[in-house]
Order: sequence, then C-alpha cells, then structure tokens
Amino acid sequence: MRRVVGLAAALAIALVGCSKQGGGAAPGAQTVGFAQVGSESGWRTAETKLALSAAKERGVTLKVSDGQQRQENQIKAIRAFIAQGVDAIFLAPVVSTGWDDVLGQAREAKIPVILLDRQIETKDPGLYLSSVAADNVLEGKVAGGWLVGKLAGKPCRVVELQGTVGSTLVANRKKGFAEAIAGTPNVEIVRTQSGEFTRAKGKEVMEGFIKAETAKGICAVYAHNDDMMLGAIQAMKDAGLKPGSQVLTVSIDGVPDIFKAMADGEANATVELAPDMAARGFDLLAGWRKTGQAPKFVQTPSKLYLPDTAAAEYARRKDLY
Repeated sequence: MRRVVGLAAALAIALVGCSKQGGGAAPGAQTVGFAQVGSESGWRTAETKLALSAAKERGVTLKVSDGQQRQENQIKAIRAFIAQGVDAIFLAPVVSTGWDDVLGQAREAKIPVILLDRQIETKDPGLYLSSVAADNVLEGKVAGGWLVGKLAGKPCRVVELQGTVGSTLVANRKKGFAEAIAGTPNVEIVRTQSGEFTRAKGKEVMEGFIKAETAKGICAVYAHNDDMMLGAIQAMKDAGLKPGSQVLTVSIDGVPDIFKAMADGEANATVELAPDMAARGFDLLAGWRKTGQAPKFVQTPSKLYLPDTAAAEYARRKDLY
C-alpha cells in the first residue's frame, strides 16, 4: 500500500487492494474490516474465501485488505478501517509484536478487534476482544507424535521448513514438534530454515538441504505448512528422491494439494488447520453484542490426516480453495 498523509488518503488506501462483499446487506448492516496476512498459500486463500462467504450468509459487509506479508501494510489497513468507522476489525497478524499503538487507536474508537489464526504479544490483552485460532503447539506435537510412532525406534535425521520468522505461530509449531520428539534420541532435527510459508521458497530451501545433507542424509521433512512441503516434494523428486517412501513427510494445514500428494504416495501426513475462522469470529461478535460477554480464546481443532482418506478429502476440499 502507498504512504498516506491525512484522513483523505487513509480513506483512499482502504479501497486499494480491498474486496467488498455485502451479500445484499440492508442499510445499517454490520461492516467488518479484515487485515489479512496475504495470499501466500492455499490455506490463506481459503481463509479469505470462506470469510467472504460467511459474511455474505450473515448480511455483513466485509472489507478485506491483503497485507502482502508486511506488517506496515496491515497497520495502514487497520488505521483506514478506523477512519471509515467499521463496526469491528479482524486481524491475522503477520508477526506477533508491534501492534499496541494501532490496536490502541481501535480501542479509543470503540471498535472491537478479533485476532484470527495467530496471536500477538502484548502486555495489554484488553487491546483485542478475542482470538480464534488453533493450538499451534498442539499442531506441532501431533505432527511430531505421528513421526515418532511411524519410525518405531529407527534413527531419523529430520529437516524442518519454518514459516515466517517472528510469528508466534511459527515459534509454537516448532516448539510442539520439538517437545514431541524430545524423548526419542533416534529422531534429530539436523537443519531448520524459513521457507516463508510459500511453495517456491520451500522448494528452494529443500534444494539447499539436499545439497548440504546428501540424499541419504535426510530421513524426514517437517514443514510448518503444506505449501512449503509441496515445494519440498518437488525438490526431492527433481533430485531423484522418492518423497512419501524414501523420505517421510509431515506438514500442517490440510490444503487440497497435500491430499492429492498423499493419494499419489508422495506425502505421508498433514495436520488440519481449519480455515473457517472468520465464521467463528462473526458468531463470537454476534454473541458479544447480545450479552456483552466473549471468550478470550476460541480454539479450532487440530486433526491428523493420513493417506487412507486422502482421495476422499481431496474431492471434498478441492473446490473450497
């Protein structure tokens, strides 16, 4: 987004890169601004699509701003939403720190903020109404627990593809996996690097891992999202490796293409991150407006999926993303 000076420019910036979905909402209906991380992955695209659909079903006008994975863009979007006088703001924070000032401005304007998918670090939890997210430590534990069970005591050198550096989600997915393998000395993370949650970067980083470790030096890949894993799978295939058999894979999100990869025998496991978080946010807002009460945290499920249901899951999900 462009640099803005003054209220008029702030109002203009809200219309740049934003989608509006009113669903035929009557005058006086609720308007919610959504400061989205971006569209860097299939899961993120699905979250936005389902948010727009949930808004339409409820007669809510949803304004979505694509932050392009930059915090400064998200902060500008939030300030624009405040200037517009929206009824609420959804925020999927690209990083965990640096939000106190702009969320303080939202509070002063009496605009409730709901965090989606990711948490923030602040000494003032009153800056946001609630958070809808998975337990990211649990996601990592489920992934690590599956790998430990699959190996059944066999030695395994693991490479890890992390997401965006500075995100609480990334730190927690790493922590959970590390805790799951901590009591199994046969499983060792030998390399870890950010793939920035994208397929292209995941492929690039995996190519580097293969060169550094040699083909026989990697037993398994743990990726913080499916898109990075899909890039890693391509890198392994290009190097003559057989992902899914020669090299085990486990990742997080549950996007359609990872189910296709599992059905094709090129991936082993994924932990679902349900993308319908905005729907839960809308329902939470509705309840809060009626009762004045809202839970501080709403947890979404973290379910492990394996190849036995992959074909059916791909067919069920492919049109949602």
